Amino acid sequence: MPWRTIACLVPALAVGGWAAGHRSLLVAGGHDLLAADRFWLLGALAATALGWVAMATARQGTVLEPLPAGRLLATQFAATAANQLTPAGIGAGAVNLRFLRGCGLPLDRTSAALALYSLAESLGRVTLLAALLLAFPHALRLDGLIPDAAALLFAGAAVAVALCAAALVLVAVRSLRRLIRSFLATALTDIRSLHMRPGRAVALWGGSLAFPAFQAVGLMAVGQAIGLPVPALHVALAYLAATCLAAGIPAPGGIGSVDAALAIALVAAGAPAAAATSAVLGYRIITVWLPLLPAALTLGALVRRKVV
Repeated sequence: MPWRTIACLVPALAVGGWAAGHRSLLVAGGHDLLAADRFWLLGALAATALGWVAMATARQGTVLEPLPAGRLLATQFAATAANQLTPAGIGAGAVNLRFLRGCGLPLDRTSAALALYSLAESLGRVTLLAALLLAFPHALRLDGLIPDAAALLFAGAAVAVALCAAALVLVAVRSLRRLIRSFLATALTDIRSLHMRPGRAVALWGGSLAFPAFQAVGLMAVGQAIGLPVPALHVALAYLAATCLAAGIPAPGGIGSVDAALAIALVAAGAPAAAATSAVLGYRIITVWLPLLPAALTLGALVRRKVV
């Protein structure tokens, strides 16, 4: 069997094994969704789909060359499957790297585009969070949720040690310094060129703001579907706070880390623990588990056609 045919089967097999290992969660969340308002669930599905469009728009904004729109959108959908099986977004990055390389972009510019997307998406998420915190400063009740002084001190020490280790490696390895300087030069040149074209700048920053906004709207819709007793914008604030905090935990697809952070944030916003758990399970089924097999099959098809 050709290796490319085998590679097409791997995503679907991996998804099947992953779903079997999380069967109890799927059953519990599915039971809650069966009793939920179908209109709001369709809204959550629509917001999820629009999120892929926003992601594709932002990706186009990271490069000067026009990318094939259909294949770009299909790649973002397929990348969601790869992202669930690898930590810290590595899978989605690898899929997009291969897609951009297949579109003829050199490796240095492709790497710069991926880094720019990650930076813009993070800034968009933090910007939305800051705006909602200013609008609703008392939406989250953090009593008992903030770590104690010892935990904060330990976390600060760990970050300081990591930064010192990175600095020592840069000082000791000259070739790494040259590589980083070359990468930064390419990235800065591309950023200047992109921002001289208003269409690309709007695509980059508009898509980077719209993507987390649509994700938050999806959770808001699920909350409305199951009757979550929390104002919708407070749910959005809880979502953005949770995903910003969970971003530093390299769990595949955020499984576990994002789920726990979302449940805690919804409780902090005033939801009962049981209702918060149901909302998180329903949201993850709609945004992750339901599209997972179609996304894996799409990824296999893109591999077979040498798009990625």
